[in-house]
Amino acid sequence: MAALSSTPSSITSKLRRLDLGSGVVGVRFLGTTAAFALGEGDVVLAGHEETRVDAHKGAILSLASDGKRLVTAGDDGRVVATRLDGSSETLFEQKGRWIDHVAVATDGAFAFSVGKSAHFQPVKGERKSLDLPSTVGGLAFAPKGTRLAIAHYGGATLWFPNAQAKPEVLEWKGSHRGILWHPEARFIVTTMQEAALHGWRLPDGAHMRMSGYPSRVRSMEFTPGGRYLATSGSTEVILWPFVAKEGPMGKQPTMLAPRDVRVSAVAAHPKDEVIACGYEDGMVLLARISDGAEILARAPAGGPVSALAWRADGGALAIGTEDGAGGLIVL
Repeated sequence: MAALSSTPSSITSKLRRLDLGSGVVGVRFLGTTAAFALGEGDVVLAGHEETRVDAHKGAILSLASDGKRLVTAGDDGRVVATRLDGSSETLFEQKGRWIDHVAVATDGAFAFSVGKSAHFQPVKGERKSLDLPSTVGGLAFAPKGTRLAIAHYGGATLWFPNAQAKPEVLEWKGSHRGILWHPEARFIVTTMQEAALHGWRLPDGAHMRMSGYPSRVRSMEFTPGGRYLATSGSTEVILWPFVAKEGPMGKQPTMLAPRDVRVSAVAAHPKDEVIACGYEDGMVLLARISDGAEILARAPAGGPVSALAWRADGGALAIGTEDGAGGLIVL
């Protein structure tokens, strides 16, 4: 990728601007094509050309991808898979109910939630369901296998859908929203309704409290190998260290790319310790962890950055905003 310097340089000339027409809920890459999920229900595939897919008859609420398809959940009661060729397939439908969250496993199985229930659909076989104590706040598959982490009020539940074992409950008071596995599956981290993160060390169940944010954390992602957890929620990227076995407890976080505007989205480069950070004024910076060097990728413009994603090889970055602006940068 482009060299980073301690004085902010710019790659804005490489930005291919996209007018998506609706707020961007999220973005993922399918091969070299960026798939933008929009609030009004469309999916836009942006490769050499742009293809608009009418995926949902309503808002897209959640998305996930296995690199071959974009799986979206909508308030039209459907789970839909959109593929690179522009085709779409309804994987599940329950009329009159919102599909709040969706997750995809490495083998192609997927999970979704409806209210207080989580559902697991294997590649082959019958769908399985689990009732939770409250509305599901987030879903995430373990990096390997089909163990599913489910966030909800009062903590998180770890569920092996293919096993008879009773689900494991990780307790902590409060409303837990997004949920994320450490790449080595040693930790689970949730975003809270309050301005904090909570985590558990899975070997011993120890708690990890990460607080001090001025606003709720809406975006988080581990760097390669899980050395750091990059998060939004402040006027700089907050990086919690996860190198040690005990995780970030007793250690100070690193701050990157400070501004007077809050960070609204983060994405960790898949190979290098570089973070793409989007701000509430539409700016996007690339920041290197080792020395804080920065590159300007998108100048401030319009609404907050709501979605960022790196291509699997790290050679391109996709950007989406709340006011329907999109962008692609090939490095």
